[in-house]
Amino acid sequence: MDIEQAIAGRRSMRDYAEAAVDEAVIHRLVGKAVLAPSAMNEQPWTFTVVRNQALLGEISRKAKAHMLALLAGSTQSEHFAALRDENFHIFYHAPVLIIISGASQGSWIAEDCALAAQNLMLAAYGMGLGTCWIGFAQSYLNTEEGKGSLGIPDSWTPVAPIIVGHPVKPAPAMPRRAPIVRWVD
Repeated sequence: MDIEQAIAGRRSMRDYAEAAVDEAVIHRLVGKAVLAPSAMNEQPWTFTVVRNQALLGEISRKAKAHMLALLAGSTQSEHFAALRDENFHIFYHAPVLIIISGASQGSWIAEDCALAAQNLMLAAYGMGLGTCWIGFAQSYLNTEEGKGSLGIPDSWTPVAPIIVGHPVKPAPAMPRRAPIVRWVD
């Protein structure tokens, strides 16, 4: 698969088969992630891999409660309604969660980790796997309790919680808006 096919074809997947993702495949994905560029070649990323489904269920429940508490009193979009559903699993029962965290407090760790996440997601798509960046988990994973539940060191900053698994079916293409391009000569 060439890079243009990967960029055009990758989608956020939310429906996964129960099949596990081999440990060797996870290592390959992390290997592709660390090939991303980083500011001043700091390579600040770390990777926390979670395959324990009971733990993922517990984190899902706590992350939903955390997000609802943060949103209390605000105008919520329809996307947040699912957080009130006790059966909604924010990780969509995917077999693997890979959390990309910044191991330092540099100015560009979010950007650096996001670049690593994009590499990981494109590599997964090229291997026939699905991925989704789970924004609902980010805030909770940056709390003392969230970090503690996974043994993430206090000095790390979780940036990109990415689920990985075997998709049940291909995701449909989503319409894209025309880009706004401003030329300055």
